Amino acid sequence: MDKEIIFGIGGMGFVLVILLLITIVAVVVISQLLKTTRAKTVSMAEIARDEAYRKLAEEAVALQRKIAGDLSDLRTRITSMEKMLREID
Repeated sequence: MDKEIIFGIGGMGFVLVILLLITIVAVVVISQLLKTTRAKTVSMAEIARDEAYRKLAEEAVALQRKIAGDLSDLRTRITSMEKMLREID
């Protein structure tokens, strides 16, 4: 009977070790899946933010070009007005 008890305890210990290993593997797999999902979400948010900045930069460049054109036009008009005023004097 002593051998049966020892084998029974050994068998239960073996089952507990297997269950512990399965639990550890499951926890590691689940945590890695969650980290991967979180990383994908963060990268998608960064891509969207970068796209918004790119669009904003393009709009700023277009506006700068328009302002530069308007300033050039104003400079030309002021020059012609100064020329007319000199001719009048």
